[in-house]
Parts: sequence; structure tokens; C-alpha cells
Amino acid sequence: MAFTLQIGETAPDFSLPATDGNTYQLSDFDDAETLVVFFTCNHCPFVLGSNEATRETAERFAPHGVTFVGINANSEKTHPNDDFEHMVEEMEKHSFPWVYLRDKPQDVARAYGALRTPHFYVFDRERKLVYTGRGVDNPREVEKMTVNDLANALEEHVAGKPVSVPLTNPIGCNVKWEGEDAHWIPEDACDLV
Repeated sequence: MAFTLQIGETAPDFSLPATDGNTYQLSDFDDAETLVVFFTCNHCPFVLGSNEATRETAERFAPHGVTFVGINANSEKTHPNDDFEHMVEEMEKHSFPWVYLRDKPQDVARAYGALRTPHFYVFDRERKLVYTGRGVDNPREVEKMTVNDLANALEEHVAGKPVSVPLTNPIGCNVKWEGEDAHWIPEDACDLV
């Protein structure tokens, strides 16, 4: 079995606390025609560089029944800025148009096979995976991007077409797994493989 969720597979369930004080399960988003689950965090320069592009995509497709859910699974031992308190601060500061969930035990990230931050998963009405991978082709310097793969996938999907490029490689920092060497990483750097 592949480490990351495969096209056509069903969205794994979750029950996670959010920055708004509620706990959410997959079924709480049953009203969404399309669900975008993405693994993100507070510190990664690839996330910080592309958050506004993700916001624009979320706002553009919201009228088409597309709902975005962000999940932070990073170990706060590796990056203290990825703790829940900093997540709340990020949402208060930026008012992102998505629910922001904390996966401290990292079980949900493992179930989805999250590889990077950011890493996007697009699910259809039946919660089958129709797209996974990157948001844009240059998330760290979004002004230099040439392709918004996530927006392209959503455009085709909401139009009732098959997604022509359903799989791309996510570009960003590795998910910071608990128990891995918490070596010091400069704030402006990411450990890319």
C-alpha cells in the first residue's frame, strides 16, 4: 500500500479540535459538494508564501459548494510555533476562510499520508479523492507561480469534468513527525527531501 492516499480512495474520518473552540469530524462537512483537506502549519515558508493564493482559491470556489479544511499535524517539539496557541493567533490575525484543525497525535496525517506542508486533497461529493498534491508550482514565491494546480483541478471538477492532472508532487516542508530529530532549523529554511 502506498504511503499517501490514492486517487479514488475515500477520505479518512477524523475528530479534531479547531481554533474556533469546536471539535470537527468529517461528517460536519457533509453539506460541502467538494471538500478540500490540506495539511498546513504556522511556520513553513512555503505555507506562508502561498496562504493568500490558497485564500483566493477557497473564496473563488466557495460559491460552487467547495469547503476548505486546514489541518496542522506538525510536532511542536520540532517547531514550537506550530502549537495550538499559535494556530489561534494565526487565525485571529489572518481570518482565513477555512476551519483550522490541530492533529497533535498525527494520526490523521498518517491516515491521509501527508507528505509536506502544504499538501492538498480534493474529495468529491462521495468523498472520493479526485486530486492530491501541490496548490501552486511556486508556493514559496507565489508571485513567480505559473500554474495553480489546485484551482485547475477544482475548475474541472465543479464543471463536472474529470480532473486532467489528478496527481502532482506537493512542494513544501516535510511534515514534522513526532520523535524525529528535533534539530534546529532556521526559520527561513525547510528540510526538503
